Amino acid sequence: MDHLNDTIPAIFPMARISDMPNMLGWNLPSDQQHLVHDHWKHFPDPPYYMHLLLALIYFVLMNVSLIGNGIVVWIFTTSKSLRNGSNMFVVNLAIFDLLMMCEMPMFLVNSFSGRLIGYETGCAIYAALGSLSGIGGSITNAVIAYDRYRTISNPLEGRLNRAQAAILVVCTWMWAMPFTLLPMFKIWGRYIPEGYLTTCSFDYLTDDSDTRVFVGCIFAWAYAIPMFIICFFYTQLFGHVRQHEAMLKNQARKMNVESLAANRNEKAQSVEIRIAKAAFTIFFLFVCAWTPYAIVAMIGAFGDRTLLTPFFTMIPAVCCKIVSCLDPWVYAISHPRYRQELERRLPWLGIKEAADNISTTESKQTTVVAATGE
Repeated sequence: MDHLNDTIPAIFPMARISDMPNMLGWNLPSDQQHLVHDHWKHFPDPPYYMHLLLALIYFVLMNVSLIGNGIVVWIFTTSKSLRNGSNMFVVNLAIFDLLMMCEMPMFLVNSFSGRLIGYETGCAIYAALGSLSGIGGSITNAVIAYDRYRTISNPLEGRLNRAQAAILVVCTWMWAMPFTLLPMFKIWGRYIPEGYLTTCSFDYLTDDSDTRVFVGCIFAWAYAIPMFIICFFYTQLFGHVRQHEAMLKNQARKMNVESLAANRNEKAQSVEIRIAKAAFTIFFLFVCAWTPYAIVAMIGAFGDRTLLTPFFTMIPAVCCKIVSCLDPWVYAISHPRYRQELERRLPWLGIKEAADNISTTESKQTTVVAATGE
């Protein structure tokens, strides 16, 4: 027994035989222990009720996302009035969000069993789904920002047709593929369990230069570049609308009239405020979804890893799932024609959309339509 107590720490650092059942990864077969990074073996196995609590949260999020994003895909693809280039990006985002929900059944099984089911293959599938949906969703947000800016900056010819939008949709999937397939086939990087060892992500803990370069590249590719595009185009969009509003006000003063905007509702918010709210909401959701993951990955590769407890590293995954449930509301529920379709097809939802709201929306300036998704 003493001999074993001297050799066990090589596999489970800071543990003795009597402690093994309480350490993370103890219930994996010996031939699967290589999946668990030594960092996690320093922590005790979480109580079973924590697994059940997370399973309950994920179960609720899974159903909310399936319903919300499923309805978006159904209505936007079957309604002729909603089939345009800009709305193709909304559908694409909903598909990526639904793809993220495909992880959920695997997570529920893992949580109830308290360990990783499927071992290396299951881990790779789980992480690949998360990578594809996450990177795809982030770059789709960036494309939506570009589409809205393009429409506002060039109202007459700026709108993308369906063929152009389809090309950009394909580009979002191609953008998401490299950092999904490379670690999956261990060409560069790898997927390993994280947190409570019931979820998997790319390896940001191995202490070598190759892993650090990989983490730096995926940080730029999946987070920094989409963030820059979103910030740039919404900043330009907001500035363009402010300039346009100022021009209309100056012209109205010269003509000694209250407003040049046709059919302007005095109770309606100004274009500037509406666009600011839409842009801020989109930006805020993006930050909430992916900043926690970016922070965890950068700490793991370049910072103090003692900060990365199992519970702390489970938070980013929950944030991503919550935001994927909110996306349908941000991008679709504010759309008058979408609400009208909901009222017609799903009357039990209790949504009431007056017909005059549709005609009013259609009569507004193109800048309002593009910026707010209406």
